[in-house]
Amino acid sequence: MVCGIWFSLGFAPDPANIDVVAHRGPDGSGWKVFSSVAGPVALGHRRLSIIDLSDAAQQPMAYAERYWIVYNGEIYNYIELREELEAGGHRFRTQSDTEVLLAALVRWGEAALGRLVGMFAFVVWDAAAQTIFAARDSFGIKPLYVFATPQGVALASEIKQFTGLSGFSARLNIARTYDFLSAGIMEHTDGTLFEGVRQLRGGECVRFDLQHWQLGEDLPIRRWYRILEPGTLDIGEREAGQCLRALLADSVRIHLRSDVPVGTCLSGGLDSSSIVCLMARELDAAGQRAKVNSVSACYDEQSVDERRFMEAVVERTRCIPHWCYPRFEDAFALAERITWHQDEPYGSTSIFAQWCVFEEARRAGLKVMLDGQGADEQLAGYHSCFPHYFADLIRRRQFATLLHAALECRAWHGVSLAEQIRSLLVLLAPARWVRWLRRERLAVAHHDWLAGDGLRPYLGSSAFEIARESIGRPAVRGIGDLCVVLTHSANLAMLLHWEDRNSMAHSIEARVPFLDHRVVEFAIGLGDRHKIVGGDTKRVLRRAMSGILPEKIRQRRDKLGFTTPEETWFRGPLREAVLGGIEQTLERYPGLLNPRGVRAHMADMIEGRRPVDFSIWRIISLGIWGRVFAVSV
Repeated sequence: MVCGIWFSLGFAPDPANIDVVAHRGPDGSGWKVFSSVAGPVALGHRRLSIIDLSDAAQQPMAYAERYWIVYNGEIYNYIELREELEAGGHRFRTQSDTEVLLAALVRWGEAALGRLVGMFAFVVWDAAAQTIFAARDSFGIKPLYVFATPQGVALASEIKQFTGLSGFSARLNIARTYDFLSAGIMEHTDGTLFEGVRQLRGGECVRFDLQHWQLGEDLPIRRWYRILEPGTLDIGEREAGQCLRALLADSVRIHLRSDVPVGTCLSGGLDSSSIVCLMARELDAAGQRAKVNSVSACYDEQSVDERRFMEAVVERTRCIPHWCYPRFEDAFALAERITWHQDEPYGSTSIFAQWCVFEEARRAGLKVMLDGQGADEQLAGYHSCFPHYFADLIRRRQFATLLHAALECRAWHGVSLAEQIRSLLVLLAPARWVRWLRRERLAVAHHDWLAGDGLRPYLGSSAFEIARESIGRPAVRGIGDLCVVLTHSANLAMLLHWEDRNSMAHSIEARVPFLDHRVVEFAIGLGDRHKIVGGDTKRVLRRAMSGILPEKIRQRRDKLGFTTPEETWFRGPLREAVLGGIEQTLERYPGLLNPRGVRAHMADMIEGRRPVDFSIWRIISLGIWGRVFAVSV
């Protein structure tokens, strides 16, 4: 039951706090107010019906009129948990996973969280004991934000739900803004770009007892799910492939549980194609192959169009394809609407393209969509993973392997030897030099565009290192360490944020089978040799998908990611809109950036003196977000 939820304590109860996210749950709503020793307690819910479509599954839902839950997510193993609880004597009145979750929490307490296979964010109010317990799933697939003042505390699915609360002010979080502008990273700490709004991170929970905890005190947020340790499995290549294949196939199987139509995103890459092919095998075995629907984004620009790979999957699976064609003019025309749904700035026009995919899915009548998020983080699928691999080869004095890998990286991924060396030097340099190197590169190569008075204190800092430190990890010493940080902090949470908001804007539940915790724990536990070998990424997944994926995809070495023809758009038909957007941001936030540097940096890219990168859209998006939410410095 993917939905929007609300909890507040102390603040004046107002159903508008849940109705503002009606898009997350157009199928029903619920509102309940209780009294407590600390003031009014409000629980709100907007329902998107996925499993058990009857009114009996409405929320807030009660257990024995004592425990009340509002919940956003999906527990994929709810059938197995239900059977276990029934064997212990529990009797259910609905077929919903919400009732199973609540019963599991009552029976097993916090230990129930470790039994769940799924995605969730929930709040439980124990009216008798006057306690609140809230938790978020292992990797933060479903959101849960916190706003607290001495007058009240609130938890919600989206930040916009807080804007009407007493004491809320839309102000810029400067540190997180620097991370976003400089590195394109968000969601890597518990902070947001709104000063004063934080989140429960993936794998965290909070419990507070109103008999002992008082408004104004720090919330006792803690981890319930451990940060994974890399390289704990000693396993051969063949067995690793077989195990990953079995785990992923079972994950897809239970991710298909639904009482409404299910489709899948298809980009033509290794990850989404694996999901589509496994989905087709599962439904074929059940005699339901005709139910496989894929949705893809396509372009006339051949450099970013992957239709030949998508069509290979369509031919192999005989799925029903749905194509959408994101138009350049809509990248700006829809930007304010997308920003309102996203709650924060977004990093590139690829988020607009993803919006178009979910829009097409909605037109096709699909209410649940599977996607391939998570594999790149677990299995070192990004080009940025190579320098860490190279650094480890140097530490182990495997110079012949290093040369071979560097040449393959250049041939297969288009990363020049010069760029590889530059990235490697940053990793190998003493820590005290690294900040200086970053600072000098910004000044020399990028016209010091970030060096405004507002951001100057943060120049040279590393968002990745902040992400690493935020989960208590030591310095990255290899691919395994890198995958842990990417999965738990630096990258994945941001992608999940964008996907959750884009899907829910269209009242669609997005599911991510690669983030079944059984799959993730196995993948992180594998040694580096199962991930990058030479210039080959995600080695174990390629082995696992042998005989399932079309070979032209399984053996594919180039990686585009989910992208748009930004360079063509920004230098051509969107040139004036881009330049205007840059000026609007500079005007809205004077002193934050270096105006002369920004204009020179943009001119270099627009005039073709250097490749277009995502910093253009990040600057534009910051200004759009500032206007939409009236964010001040």
